[in-house]
Amino acid sequence: MNPQSSFMVLAPIIPERESALRDLLATMNVAPGRVNADNTLIPFSRCETLHFARFVILDDNTLEDVAAYGLAKQTYPLYLAFLGDVDGEGDHFLEEIGRLAENGLREIFSCCEGVSPDTDLIQWMKSYRAPAVASYVNWQGRTVGRVREEAALRNLLGDYLQDHATELTGRTPREIQATLKRFVNNETASGRIRLTAEDSTPLDWRLRDLLHLVGVPLLFILASPLIIVAAPLFVTRLRNQERTDPELCERVDDQWSDQLASLEDHDVTNQFTAMGSLKPGFVRLCTTILVLSLVDYAARHVFTRGRLARIRTIHFARWVFLDGRRRMVFFSNYDGTVESYMDDFINKTGFGLNAVFTNGIGYPRTSWLVLGGCEDERKYKDFLRRHTLPTQVWYKAYPGLTAIDLERNGRIRKGLESSSMSDKDLREWAALL
Repeated sequence: MNPQSSFMVLAPIIPERESALRDLLATMNVAPGRVNADNTLIPFSRCETLHFARFVILDDNTLEDVAAYGLAKQTYPLYLAFLGDVDGEGDHFLEEIGRLAENGLREIFSCCEGVSPDTDLIQWMKSYRAPAVASYVNWQGRTVGRVREEAALRNLLGDYLQDHATELTGRTPREIQATLKRFVNNETASGRIRLTAEDSTPLDWRLRDLLHLVGVPLLFILASPLIIVAAPLFVTRLRNQERTDPELCERVDDQWSDQLASLEDHDVTNQFTAMGSLKPGFVRLCTTILVLSLVDYAARHVFTRGRLARIRTIHFARWVFLDGRRRMVFFSNYDGTVESYMDDFINKTGFGLNAVFTNGIGYPRTSWLVLGGCEDERKYKDFLRRHTLPTQVWYKAYPGLTAIDLERNGRIRKGLESSSMSDKDLREWAALL
């Protein structure tokens, strides 16, 4: 298994270069929200291990929200984020893209601090990495190459079944499987289709994963005496804060909503970026870290095969702290419309949604961390839209395919290669075709 990872380069923009940067990023698109995958700056289509990528200017429109807690508005740098999800190590991808598109990257990042003509660009990008506090991968080990091969396989089988519908009518699922297996073997031998064997899992990744699997619960057990003593005071303090938390859920103006909408629904998958300030205080910071640590652990060891709890539409997601953990930004790549995306969370994992986002200033008021909050659908949707940012450049390696499509295609291939399926399994497999 070749595991997936992410990278994120986060760099302050030189104020005088902001306008030039926005114009430059716009040249990478054929239209708003529609990237040219072969653009001359960063030819994403030539990156064989890249699932998703984006350039987004983190222009926070909610900085004044801290006034609700009696705090003065802070001045932060305007950041450019370059991030993506890749097969293998993120650092290796930065080295690859740094060689492939050095001139384009240098032109883009020349609008940021610390880049001069003689800067070692790859080392500069590594030095400006921003790690995720929590991340999610829809299906660990499913590479870009595998996605494309399995999509091609399904199309090939679909054409074959259409062309040979008459002779296959009345055949049992087992007979259909045998016929299709012979056909695919012939196509593979002739080179007309390619089905690459899965890579072995890197030993260092397996060791790190095992250490994380065992180490996190072990640390929790070791800290349990302290947790037991501190928990009542901590929970009481959190509940008292919840009762008085201000809500900032006013509806966004139509112009902002229309700008966001112009970047959405050009494919079956959309991008999402949201950012804002965290509620002040030690209790809220600890709560945020604890909840996201649990999310990261579950995403890494439990929800590894197509589902984040009951949600099946997310390809990749991550949460990143900014500015000394005073702000946070959330990125995801999801299937469907933004309305269906928000509804998915409300209806399927509202308690988890509350636990994560209630620590952001202005979120609809919760009770005991997981109750209330997004139950008020209007307030939640207005809050989220208010914190959503437009993404200047967004790339997807396999347009037209949803996460459910990828899972189905993988099951088709697995069933075709299997030699020990029950009749029931064969009927279910044949239905996928």
